[in-house]
Amino acid sequence: MEAPAIKISSAIHAIEESCRIVVGALIEVKKYIQIGVTTSELDKIAEDYIRTEGGEPAFKGYKVDGKAFPSSLCISIDEEVVHGLPSSRKLEEGQIVSIDCGVKKNGYYGDSATTYPVGEVSEEKKRLLQVTYESLMLGVSQAIVRNKVYDIARAVQTHVEKNGFSVVRELVGHGVGRNLHEDPAIPNFVPPLLYRSRFPNDKLIRGKALAIEPMVNAGVFNVKTARDGWTIITADDRPAAHFEHTVIVEDNQPIILTLIS
Repeated sequence: MEAPAIKISSAIHAIEESCRIVVGALIEVKKYIQIGVTTSELDKIAEDYIRTEGGEPAFKGYKVDGKAFPSSLCISIDEEVVHGLPSSRKLEEGQIVSIDCGVKKNGYYGDSATTYPVGEVSEEKKRLLQVTYESLMLGVSQAIVRNKVYDIARAVQTHVEKNGFSVVRELVGHGVGRNLHEDPAIPNFVPPLLYRSRFPNDKLIRGKALAIEPMVNAGVFNVKTARDGWTIITADDRPAAHFEHTVIVEDNQPIILTLIS
């Protein structure tokens, strides 16, 4: 990850512009989330929208350990937590589908995710979606000057666990700006003592953009990687949900750049 940086007003404006395209892409994709639609169709809808608006899909070609992500969206279904690959797979009644979208425009990034039900879903999945979104907003509320990274983490973890769910440990939120992933790392849990060097409890800097993103499992917090080398799956194959906002740290309350009205 790159070092954190205070974002000057012009940079915040550029991040805001990228986030506006992210929100528009998510709104467009939502129209097509229905039984029988393939995830590759959703991916094409998003990419067409992003490019029409003058942006670039941030995830497409993004390299991890020398491998380039092939798609514009991460689309993850049921037990898939994040980083799912769009394909010919069709959406089915009762599934939940996470859509994670990133955009780069004018040298700056925006990032957001939401999880949608497909048709009628189980009560457990409804609760999972509700609790995960609530935990996101509680975490976001802590993104203010005077607070630290663990204030966000604690707010998310406390709400999730008191509702009987668990937060993923291996994947975390992050700073965002000129790079898709910047410091500080934003875990959704307060790290045990031995892991605090990996996730430092940094002070939150006014004007810094953060991507806060709870990844919440219905069962255990452990995850595994699928054979495709990208998709992260719950270890017990129970469903997971993912919500994310890009926010700007401010004095009294953060500015949320990816709210969908």
